Amino acid sequence: MIRASRTDGGTASAGRRPRALLWATAGIATLAFLVTLEIVARGYGLPGPITDLTREVVFAPESGPLLYAGLALTLVVLTWRRRLIAVGAAVGIDLVFWLVRWIAGASMNFGNGALWVILGLAVVALTRRTGPERTLLLKGSGLGLLLVAGHKTGDTWLVITSRTRPTVLDPYVAIADHALGDPSWLAGRVVEATDPISTHLLGAVYGQLPLAAAVFALYQLRHVAIERRFPQHHLVRTFLVIGLLGPAIYMIFPVVGPVYAFGLDGGSWAVANLWPHTTPPITAPYPVPFDGITPRNCMPSLHTAWATAIFVHSRKGSRPMRWIGAFWLIGTLTATLGFGYHYGVDLVAGVVFALTIDAAMRSLGRGWEPAAVRLIGLGTTVFAALLLSYRYLPMEMARYPWVWGPLLILAMASVIHTYVRTTRRWDLKTSPEEQQEPRPELPQPAQPQPELV
Repeated sequence: MIRASRTDGGTASAGRRPRALLWATAGIATLAFLVTLEIVARGYGLPGPITDLTREVVFAPESGPLLYAGLALTLVVLTWRRRLIAVGAAVGIDLVFWLVRWIAGASMNFGNGALWVILGLAVVALTRRTGPERTLLLKGSGLGLLLVAGHKTGDTWLVITSRTRPTVLDPYVAIADHALGDPSWLAGRVVEATDPISTHLLGAVYGQLPLAAAVFALYQLRHVAIERRFPQHHLVRTFLVIGLLGPAIYMIFPVVGPVYAFGLDGGSWAVANLWPHTTPPITAPYPVPFDGITPRNCMPSLHTAWATAIFVHSRKGSRPMRWIGAFWLIGTLTATLGFGYHYGVDLVAGVVFALTIDAAMRSLGRGWEPAAVRLIGLGTTVFAALLLSYRYLPMEMARYPWVWGPLLILAMASVIHTYVRTTRRWDLKTSPEEQQEPRPELPQPAQPQPELV
């Protein structure tokens, strides 16, 4: 007897379950983190990231360009016609808000329209789309909201560090920096001698790092609307995770930077007025009290970490993109030192931090291969060893710079070498098609199959 049976696509469905579970877990973890940070911020009498983001639905946003950058990331999933409609709607809503604020005499800014459109696209995805199209549109909206929420989270973290860490460890880091030849002091004198050309150029590079990241991210995601899927690994994920995890290290290792701890910008709280002309003497360091306003945001240097991530992701772009990525990395490193925002050892830690996180983000898409585990383990170990050395061995580092300086560079170079070797091997094993997320498959009608009973 021959009987028709139906294949229900169970194998394909099962293959998509781990990825769906991963996305659900990541979403729940992110929401829990934001809620926790909101509660902590409220405990210190501060608005948290959720409050800040919610109020910008109606009130004047703090950063209009940030909200439009989030909208630009969301639009990568739309066709050009729908992008034009979405941008037009955002601008129209902003004009209405602008007119109402002008009549009411309220503070003026723009960006509400961009936030409304991002939220509106999420609502459309939930109510008017199904299957793969709903998933893709939700990913686009989530990407835009995460960019904005990540920035809000970073701002909240910075305020919390200044409120909860009354003392800073700058003397330890300044003494440890002797092992590298006090690069911040040297760069500070060079920038001072070449002012105003250097200050304007480096100020633009340093201040517009988020804009550079958005440009590179849009370049990476330019084919999403056509292919209907995101790349397996892209800059935005690494950028956001660096911003989320980095401030947690600030709580463990609070540092304000040489221009504040040893310069005029620190006012009466500065240890001494030494930066950038006189290097700190080699004396036993100790924690020093500092004001409750200046963020403790030096260790590691997140600007260095972000610029490193941009540089790494620019390597697979066109030649102009590769040159811009290299320029932004060099400019950011020079600015962080030349403006006195960071010590040299901060930059070493920032590079290791960025490569470790980027390796972890790559592994989420590829799977946790032994090579990936070794790379992440090496990066984590080196990063922890750097922090412990800065905290507990600064005098030895300053007394024997000819030993410790090369050791610091070699430790960073070991992570860079392992990262390059491992990721190149991954790229050789992975075809361009496999570097994308699996293309969403629309449900196929069941086909009867003959089956003998």
